[in-house]
Amino acid sequence: MRATHTIISTLMLLFLCNLRCSQSEDDLPSCLILHGVSNYTTPFISNSDYDRLLYVSMQNQIFTRSTFPRPSVIILPESKDQLVNTISCCRRWSWTIRLRSGGHSYEGLSHTADSPFVIIDMMNLNGVSIDLDTQTAWAESGATLGEIYHAIGVSSNVFGFSAGYCPTVGSGGHISGGGFGMMSRKYGLAADNVVDAILISANGALYDRKSMGEDVFWAIRGGGGGVWGVVYAWKLQLLPVPKHVTVFKLTKHTSEIDEASKLLYKWQLVAPNLDDDFSLAVLNGAEKDGFWLMFLGLYLGPKEFAVSSMHQRFPELNLLSEECKEVSWVEAFAQLAGLKEVDELNNRFLKYDDRAFKTKVDFAKVPIPLEGINGALQILKKEQRGFMVMNGQGGMMGRISRDSIPFPHRSGMLSMIEYIVAWDMDEDLNSHEYINWLHQFYDYMGQFVGNNPRVGYVNHVDFDFGTIDWTNSSISASKAIEIARTWGEKYFLSNYDRLVEAKTLIDPNNVFSHPQSIPPLHRVAHQEEGTGAKKDKTQPIVVRIYTKWKELEMVAGVVAVVVPVEDTAEAIAVDTVKMVANKHLNSKWFVNTTSPAYK
Repeated sequence: MRATHTIISTLMLLFLCNLRCSQSEDDLPSCLILHGVSNYTTPFISNSDYDRLLYVSMQNQIFTRSTFPRPSVIILPESKDQLVNTISCCRRWSWTIRLRSGGHSYEGLSHTADSPFVIIDMMNLNGVSIDLDTQTAWAESGATLGEIYHAIGVSSNVFGFSAGYCPTVGSGGHISGGGFGMMSRKYGLAADNVVDAILISANGALYDRKSMGEDVFWAIRGGGGGVWGVVYAWKLQLLPVPKHVTVFKLTKHTSEIDEASKLLYKWQLVAPNLDDDFSLAVLNGAEKDGFWLMFLGLYLGPKEFAVSSMHQRFPELNLLSEECKEVSWVEAFAQLAGLKEVDELNNRFLKYDDRAFKTKVDFAKVPIPLEGINGALQILKKEQRGFMVMNGQGGMMGRISRDSIPFPHRSGMLSMIEYIVAWDMDEDLNSHEYINWLHQFYDYMGQFVGNNPRVGYVNHVDFDFGTIDWTNSSISASKAIEIARTWGEKYFLSNYDRLVEAKTLIDPNNVFSHPQSIPPLHRVAHQEEGTGAKKDKTQPIVVRIYTKWKELEMVAGVVAVVVPVEDTAEAIAVDTVKMVANKHLNSKWFVNTTSPAYK
């Protein structure tokens, strides 16, 4: 009886609060102000501030086109409580939510949407706290990779972290999708080294690893951003590094296509098979008089060994000792990013390339034959705006299981290959020509990388794989799952179905969605398009589920599940609990839907 009484009391309080708030919240800005969130802007408040905040983190200039929808409100919460209240207000007024950590989404998932939307920009939630005793760090998800690296570097010269080498990338999206970088051959992806997280669900509940459960914790580390809720912060495992590491950037120019082809072919044989402490990537493209190749190297040790290793394994590179620098780990990542000073890692507004671009990605299982590389360079020669980035895998990447986290591209993968074309916005009228060229390049490479299936990487999100319109209520739950499978299995292979289950557990109403997000097992009425006004039938209530789900171990064993107030609410809640109970056979479940909040 006490449990039932607690359920009804809690729901009654929420119901009364909803009534009180509805009398004083006339619109989203009013709701934000009432709940202590004052740092937001709209085009009606200040056009200059609005434009500045909209574009300052927009890395792909293609989304500055006037044809792309713009957010009605940009909100910049400054604390965990403000973030919770922001989510609650956006839900109360049925706004589509876009989350922005660093603004690097290749398809603009953090900038634009088809229905009226708001951007929750995490840039002010960028704190990083280092604990050398436990060898961990808490990083708010608005922190960029550069800010995380800088915080680690000023705290210690014997620890680092494995993530990408672009310092302006936001940790929220990067880690949510996996996070490949120059230390992945040694320590795996960024997401492989997350030991805890704080997740805010659609109903404003806060979960850590213990309370969210291992299925959801598994999903948020590599299952893609903007899908599960809002990750407020990540707890990162710091990784041992020597006091001095070796870094080099070596650019070669050649007028001979055969010479360039042989260097790239040899790279394929060397890079995936180096010692785990050694990573070697190569960027390449065409120029007026031939071809350029830029080799990026990081060795977690002295330069004498790095040079000796290259002389033995890759003599064609002709790496010289004076071309290598022995520096601290954080200095190495600053130099890989093209920065002169370590402090520049803290500048989240650096603009490396103020152009529009389109990119695609492949994972190669076998070396591309020499004639295949020669053909690729001939295609690159036709478009000097295009280039290719090749990252060696192997090492630890091949020893972590494919289902350890959602990112599955592990054993048997030699390299990840990115194809990119970039153009100035004053050339944007010709963008279709550049994108057609990229598609031709990608089609050509398909014969060498395999098509069973031809896979992708969710951090290189690609709408060419397909999209879904979540406002189309005629799409059933089963149909949505099959539509999403077309990209879900390219990104996640056999991990896709487990992601659907995790989505159903944490976000059954599909509040956090985008054109390539993971669907839940059930479809509920999507918020109506076009108004951003409050709609009573989609207002959330909280159903309490009492369970002996051991891996949660919460006080009183309470798990919150949000369902809409409509006829299907009880069925959805019960089915969700049954899914949990079936997964954990010893579980007992109880759902109470008799509260006046249902009336």
